[in-house]
Amino acid sequence: MKRFHILPSLLSADFSRLGDDVSRVIFAGADMIHFDVMDNHYVSNLTFGPMVLSSLRNYGIKVPIDVHLMIRPVCHRLIFDFIKAGANCIIFHPEVSSNIKDSLLFIKSHSCKAGLAFHPDISLDVLERFIFDVDVVLLLSVYPGFSNQSFIVSMFEKIKKARVLIDKYDLDVSVIVDGGIKIDNVVKVASCGADMFVIGSAIFDEEDYSCVINKFRSKLNKYFVCI
Repeated sequence: MKRFHILPSLLSADFSRLGDDVSRVIFAGADMIHFDVMDNHYVSNLTFGPMVLSSLRNYGIKVPIDVHLMIRPVCHRLIFDFIKAGANCIIFHPEVSSNIKDSLLFIKSHSCKAGLAFHPDISLDVLERFIFDVDVVLLLSVYPGFSNQSFIVSMFEKIKKARVLIDKYDLDVSVIVDGGIKIDNVVKVASCGADMFVIGSAIFDEEDYSCVINKFRSKLNKYFVCI
């Protein structure tokens, strides 16, 4: 059976009890935690930095955490700070890096997975140049900055394009889709080629995290067992 990963987005968690809320969602079946870093320059919001990640690790959060850097510029110092704080994967946007290859290799040199993220309005043309240097490709299916947005339907074709490029070289590269993922569209997103799903409000707005995560898994497993 195809393996899918559910990544609850910290952006939608309850910040007043963050450690407890993250623990609850992990106990409910989350595979990883998605950590959105926004600097109020690249996107119009300000979130959190390495100290929050370090605090979660100190609280006892042990599952993998992927860090999506929505910052300008991408610099080695901040990348290293997140790796020291406990990041397992660092993902950044190519248009804000002065040296994409150098940034990817720096991340991987510290035994951390590396990835490129793509804004809905940015083409995937740059991806083929670095496809052998990435472990993950993250496609934003909403405009970055805030949670609880609707999925941009034109992204279905972009997901397919990313998957075709990865399969062309028979690479073990994951496609993460981030934004607007709901029970009623997750199968279509998966059928286009995604295998990792960043889900925020659709999980954290519910009282029973386990119930909603199980609904996502059941929907995906039922469809992909049948095809």
